[in-house]
Amino acid sequence: MDLSFTRFDRDTELTVLPPDLAVLMVGVTARQAASRTAAVQAGFARQAPDPILFAPLDGAFNGTVARALIQWRSDG
Repeated sequence: MDLSFTRFDRDTELTVLPPDLAVLMVGVTARQAASRTAAVQAGFARQAPDPILFAPLDGAFNGTVARALIQWRSDG
């Protein structure tokens, strides 16, 4: 487990991004959203997801592992 992130400290000052950077990031995001690639990707998302992805045949996250865990629990 990586605990190297800094904790939120109420005593420290918040860092505020300069307005120019915020405007730049909004502009880049708008151009990316209007790109041909974004339009093609949006078309992919309109298709209905495969129902098998949400209803596995085993009814578990992984049938083999589920059976192994049940066997392990009954042996223990």
